[in-house]
Amino acid sequence: MGLGVDGHRWGVRLGGAKVNRRIDELLDLVGASEYAKVPVGQLSGGEQQRLRVAQALAADPKVLLCDEPLLSLDLQHQQAVSALINKQCHDQDSAVVFVTHEINPIMDYVDRVLYLAGGRFRVGPPEEVMTTEVLSDLYGSHVEVINANGRLIVVGLPDATTHHHEDAHAVAGEMG
Repeated sequence: MGLGVDGHRWGVRLGGAKVNRRIDELLDLVGASEYAKVPVGQLSGGEQQRLRVAQALAADPKVLLCDEPLLSLDLQHQQAVSALINKQCHDQDSAVVFVTHEINPIMDYVDRVLYLAGGRFRVGPPEEVMTTEVLSDLYGSHVEVINANGRLIVVGLPDATTHHHEDAHAVAGEMG
């Protein structure tokens, strides 16, 4: 796991105790220490995703491009990976570009948002972009943004047909 065809482990030469400590530390931080000796093909999608995050952080990059790093992760690991990437950003003075459909786990760490929906976009600080009005406009459908104790939470609502329970029951009654 992690070996390239040229004998490198995650972009650095094998054998250095410092390198191996860093790899062990990153595996521990993403909750993947027990996978270090398991062939990657035998790991689940979420387990592989955590290894990819550790691999991306191994070289302490100045720019970290994260394309769906929360994919296949349960809520606990989404939160852990989000916090770890945020820590990397601050500890290494890195810029992070985070592409995700899972906005809630990263909201506490975001300072600017580029939100794309339906071929349209909005850019700005989260408190300006992540609003019920802006997201509902972008999606052309109602999206609720809730401020819970200073934390923004995005909630997509069911389509309009599910809001008319009385009408739905009446139609169902007429058909039955």
